[in-house]
Amino acid sequence: MNDYIVRAARADEAEVIATLIMEAMNHECCQWFAGPDHTLSDFHRLMTELVRRTDSQYSYLNTSVAVISSQVVGICITYDGGKLHQLRRAFVEASLHEFGMDYSSMDDETQAGELYIDSLCVAEPYRRKGIATALIHDSIEKARAQGLPAVGLLVDNDNPRAEHFYRRLGFTHIDNNTWGSHPMKHMVYKSGPRP
Repeated sequence: MNDYIVRAARADEAEVIATLIMEAMNHECCQWFAGPDHTLSDFHRLMTELVRRTDSQYSYLNTSVAVISSQVVGICITYDGGKLHQLRRAFVEASLHEFGMDYSSMDDETQAGELYIDSLCVAEPYRRKGIATALIHDSIEKARAQGLPAVGLLVDNDNPRAEHFYRRLGFTHIDNNTWGSHPMKHMVYKSGPRP
């Protein structure tokens, strides 16, 4: 199935992008971030605003989308890992303001020297059609264009299927990490120059 295109996201696609970010994060994790006094709808509103912004890790400027018949069916959010703290500030400040939750001391999920895949998700009806692979290839090309030697991501230890998918695309496990209290594997693809 190749009737989709991968392109840069637009600000007016923020709501659907936020929905897919939350699916990538999983709703239990989203609820943890929202805290006990707020709902998933509250978290979705916050994420939508962060996608609309230009200074957020979740910004539409950092997002590639897969589109079928003008409908966004997949997303991949990437950014230079060396800019994590600068980009995360918007999430930290918004979470503190909206939810009273302070995430300023959260562990780093990436580092300088890699284009970090923060969120990758394809809507359920469109999975297993090559869209996620196309989004990953788009990320590898972005890393090359930015002169970054690697593409990195975290995969949950309890998700061997996802780990197998990334290994098949050339990612290798380099170390361990924790995100949102979940043990994760840090996997990297060495992007190198264009062949």
